[in-house]
Amino acid sequence: MRKFRIEAAVNITSLQTFLAIVETGSLVRASHKMNVTQSTVTARLKGLEEEIGQTLLIRQKSGVTLTPAGTKMLRHARLMTGLWRQAKYETALPEGLDSVCTFGCDRELWHGPGRAFFYGITADRPEVALSVQQGSSRDLEDWISTGIVDVILTYEAVARGNQTIHDLPPEELVLYSWRDGAPVIGDPGYIFVDHGAEFRRQHAEAYHDAGLARLNFDSSWWALQFILDNRGSAYLPRALADTFVQQGRIFEVAGAPLFSRKKCLVVNDSAARNWPWFPALVARLQGRVSPTNSA
Repeated sequence: MRKFRIEAAVNITSLQTFLAIVETGSLVRASHKMNVTQSTVTARLKGLEEEIGQTLLIRQKSGVTLTPAGTKMLRHARLMTGLWRQAKYETALPEGLDSVCTFGCDRELWHGPGRAFFYGITADRPEVALSVQQGSSRDLEDWISTGIVDVILTYEAVARGNQTIHDLPPEELVLYSWRDGAPVIGDPGYIFVDHGAEFRRQHAEAYHDAGLARLNFDSSWWALQFILDNRGSAYLPRALADTFVQQGRIFEVAGAPLFSRKKCLVVNDSAARNWPWFPALVARLQGRVSPTNSA
């Protein structure tokens, strides 16, 4: 058993070192990041490559590049180190906490349902430890499938055998501008925000004569910040924009087409069985129960 623990620790450290090299682009920078000598980093990488039986990185003067084996290993290394980090977190709960909820949220959904889920736990369930991670749709699916997170908030998902999908009210996408009375079509400062394939299709139908936007973002938050700093207009989630509308900093463009985007909460059924509070929180997010009437 002692030998197993030592080998497991060494393997995790080797994987963490491999990730540090990839993220920093060199063994020297990885050694600085991990606060160890370069020879230690080199030895850990060599040991990992010998254990795998493959060369994972090609070292050059300009930096390191992944081999085909290294590219495959990168995904597994991230998953394994993530699971190890989560295992340590869950087994070291301080007194007064009796359960853990690990939550993965699409960055575009934090404003609105993501924060509602988070605050629904932190405000009403002081006995629950909560860990939050931001990721892309693909990241979130990988994380919940491998057990890194217990529940995800995402736009589209396919349920696995041990998962349940809870549909939430669609996200409303509205055209906002830095000024009141902005035109629906023809704003030279219009910014295209990519809200997914279905939005692209609907947007192309509604604005087929509008031409291409000069600026494109894949983040509503970045687009909003640009409008606040530099003027312009863009389609943004109402949940994100509401506060700034109330402050008079942006305005809804009257007469503009409205679009929507599906969103859902996906939960690992094994984890949810330990959360008696979870159904009430889902009902609140779905709008079936008001906060004042929820358990």
